[in-house]
Amino acid sequence: MEKLPLHSRLAGSRNRLGAGLYAAVLSLVVLAASGAIGLALHAPWLFPSLRPTVMLFFESPQEKSSRPSNALIGHGVGLLAGAACLYGFGLQDDPSVPAGGLTTAHLMAGALSVALTTFVLTSVKEPHPPAGATTLIVSLGILTGPTQLLSMAGAIIFITILGWGLNVLLGTKPSTSQGHD
Repeated sequence: MEKLPLHSRLAGSRNRLGAGLYAAVLSLVVLAASGAIGLALHAPWLFPSLRPTVMLFFESPQEKSSRPSNALIGHGVGLLAGAACLYGFGLQDDPSVPAGGLTTAHLMAGALSVALTTFVLTSVKEPHPPAGATTLIVSLGILTGPTQLLSMAGAIIFITILGWGLNVLLGTKPSTSQGHD
């Protein structure tokens, strides 16, 4: 008799608490590990768009948007689109939106960067909605310098490898299919 993976056993309709516990504990582990690296490096290895990515990995591992490739491509496109709009609008030396307030240029950079991210990810059929938050973090000037952007990329790669690895280790088979949709 084949034993069901831990996620499947916990996610049954009678055990929603178990599924929530699975997702919560693994989210805690992955985000705490990423944050610990950030503390050690004095770098931003914990930022808002990681939370929904990790939640997708553990709450909906079979969804297309939860694929490791979708997370990596999505956030990569988000970083590039955010940086392109931030620099394209000449905002790289301006205060961030939280520090200096929303300006017309920041509004345009933010809206355009999300539109570009959406366009690219939809065109290449690699959806990952949390990438829109990564795009805004950059285009609104919250994390902008080369070191910060590299730290963001490192954190994204790390949480993707760790999240996917934990799911596989615990018997959950995350979606990895790259078929034509």
